[in-house]
Amino acid sequence: MSRLGKLPIELPSGLQVKLESGFIIVKGAKGELRQAIHPAVVVEILEKEILVTVKPEYKNASALWGLFRSLINNMVLGLSVGFTRKLEINGVGYRAAISGNKLNLNLGFSHPVEFILPAGISAIVEGNTITISGIDKKLVGETAARIRKIRKPEPYKGKGVKYSDEVIRRKAGKAAAKGK
Repeated sequence: MSRLGKLPIELPSGLQVKLESGFIIVKGAKGELRQAIHPAVVVEILEKEILVTVKPEYKNASALWGLFRSLINNMVLGLSVGFTRKLEINGVGYRAAISGNKLNLNLGFSHPVEFILPAGISAIVEGNTITISGIDKKLVGETAARIRKIRKPEPYKGKGVKYSDEVIRRKAGKAAAKGK
């Protein structure tokens, strides 16, 4: 039995949920999200909550139970509250600027890097902090990871793009021969 899967998903007011041909569709003021539902998963939509159960005849149904409950819960949270991810830029001369749906990054390369934000994602640049926000948790996290991948933080000086809650383990530099 899945401990997470058993929990009901509470629906805040203003969200509409419906099932259509193997998809669950959640609509709200911020937009619309849809997720394909596995045949082993049964979704029941009640007045103020959603219940997720599984069919016992499928072999790996219990593995999907908590997964689909979490996916549906993330859809509901994204449309009611939204998701954000913060990135920090560290390094002399490293900076970012936003123009339209492009994020312009100067990260020590010989050229500036233009990162085009996917549809549904917005970014705010304040000093050396980039805040990425959107309604789809997967897309927000993936976009933040792709921006971080452009210049990962290095362990000697800590220069690069890192998550705001990430801790970089610093290494000692080269120890010069002091005994000579």
